[in-house]
Amino acid sequence: MDSHNLEEQFQHKIDQEIKIEPKDWMPDAYRKTNIRQISQHAHSEVVGMLPEGNWVSRAPSLKRKVILIAKIQDEGGHGLYLYAAAETLGQSREQMINDLHSGKAKYSSIFNYPALTWADMGAIGWLVDGAAIMNQVMLTRTSYGPYARAMVRICKEESFHQRQGFESLLVLSKGSEGQRVLCQDAINRWWWPALMMFGPRDHESTNSDMSMKWRIKRKTNDELRQQFVDMIAEQIKVLGMTLPDPALRWNAIRNHYDFGEINWNEFWQVVKGNGPCNKERLEARKKAWGQGAWVREAAQAYANKKNTRTKAA
Repeated sequence: MDSHNLEEQFQHKIDQEIKIEPKDWMPDAYRKTNIRQISQHAHSEVVGMLPEGNWVSRAPSLKRKVILIAKIQDEGGHGLYLYAAAETLGQSREQMINDLHSGKAKYSSIFNYPALTWADMGAIGWLVDGAAIMNQVMLTRTSYGPYARAMVRICKEESFHQRQGFESLLVLSKGSEGQRVLCQDAINRWWWPALMMFGPRDHESTNSDMSMKWRIKRKTNDELRQQFVDMIAEQIKVLGMTLPDPALRWNAIRNHYDFGEINWNEFWQVVKGNGPCNKERLEARKKAWGQGAWVREAAQAYANKKNTRTKAA
């Protein structure tokens, strides 16, 4: 069967909502797009552990410490699921890690901002995980089977993280004046970076058209960003706080909230590696990879020894 017929059959499966599985024929561009997206997602989960891990020893109570540790553990698991899903496309985990360390592979720009106060843990849970969920819920229906199945559990856990973050901010919002100031300050600093998480504007997104055709994505960047604004603009009323956007207002004609323009220059600077914590985050991951070499070597040695015994038996 020639490549044209194979592509027709492939697209027909996509259109019929039949999942593409690892052994199925797929266009090289589809394979590469999924590897890029899934590995970037995995990197984001792992790098995203860093700003939160810095606050474990400074949590204000044992309850908050346990919650934060559990969340960080979840994110490590998410990275594991996603690396495993990307490996089914023929990309080794070591290569994905090397691409991250070299700067070739990207991760979500949001994690290149510093977490300055305890209130940031709540803002990250509510805003950052909330934005992630907007992206990830649609990925439970993505066309590549292993990715879609991994996202089911991830979304359940991320939804819990968002609720936990909101609850943490709610406690601060009902506390002392100083706690309310901390709450509002964290929201102010994380709001715009959270909006940037959805990526560039649709007309600047080079991969969106094919991703939509192949149903890797179900909604565009701008559609998801608008959905997120509509949700958060209502939820913040419960906190008694405000979003740092004077242009935010309900538009009865559009039936959506209008909102201000993102600082796209800042967005691209962070993407290019010039954010507040880009270098710090990469150095932390490289250090962890180096320090964990003995664990990988021991695991491989054990696997080889077990395999030899099995063959001998």
